[in-house]
Amino acid sequence: MSDEQLDDLTQPQRDRLAFVELRVRFIGDIRRQDLVSRFGIQSAAATRDLAIYKELAPGNIDYDTKAKCYVLGEDFKPLFDFPPERVLSWLTQGFGDGEPSQLKAWVASEIPSRLTHPDLDVLACVTRAIHQECPIRVEYHSISSGQTERQIVPFALIDNGLRWHVRAFDRRSQEFRDFVITRIKGPVLLRDEEVQAHERGDQDIQWTRIVELELIPHPDQPRSEVTEMDYGMRDGVLRMKLRAATAGYILRKWSVDSSPDHSLRGPEYRLWLKNPLALYGVRNAVLAPGYRSPDQA
Repeated sequence: MSDEQLDDLTQPQRDRLAFVELRVRFIGDIRRQDLVSRFGIQSAAATRDLAIYKELAPGNIDYDTKAKCYVLGEDFKPLFDFPPERVLSWLTQGFGDGEPSQLKAWVASEIPSRLTHPDLDVLACVTRAIHQECPIRVEYHSISSGQTERQIVPFALIDNGLRWHVRAFDRRSQEFRDFVITRIKGPVLLRDEEVQAHERGDQDIQWTRIVELELIPHPDQPRSEVTEMDYGMRDGVLRMKLRAATAGYILRKWSVDSSPDHSLRGPEYRLWLKNPLALYGVRNAVLAPGYRSPDQA
């Protein structure tokens, strides 16, 4: 593949080829209808796009006659250089799949970047496993256990504001856990391994449970009306519905004083969790600033 070959294509064609690559690399398959639905083109044009992509990158996609779709090739080498932010935006929010290029911003802005980004090859294996509902074998590095080999059944990505996690059933501990993606090495899809009913995401109580939180301006901070404006409160309260598996992350990211007596001090604590009992039984509640269980309180 040469840059000249890509340069000969129109921008809409390049965008469609970029979509082909994203689908195959991170979802694991693509059908002609996916292009038709995404770009509103005719079937004949979608067929041409797939043929052009295969010509430009022969080892990237193979046709699976049984599934009647194109799947990831064994000799995959990315044609487009997608930054991790674009990939994660596409995976989690469904936009930003056009060909990556240097575009001039419409207005001056500054967005704080993350400390680290997940390796895209590792992320691709994880997201394919989520889409195809199959386990993966990983080498995982944790602070408590060090390096271990595990089989996990992933089903969702979680952004805690600093790092990306994958929510998965861990066959080693026989429970659902969050795994930091940057700590995963050498993931391998286990397509022939059957996923048991108790390993599926709908059996994860922390994931399926919804907690309703009430946040109010911190009683010990001045200008509560300004806090109400900043957070779009109604009647002085911000009501949130969160999955139990993400509640601790959100409260920590927002620096919400979650102590029962709003005892935390500091300018970062603009909000107080009015109903801390809503976190009872939430495993990651320990991440919420100042949280104490009813027994501790």
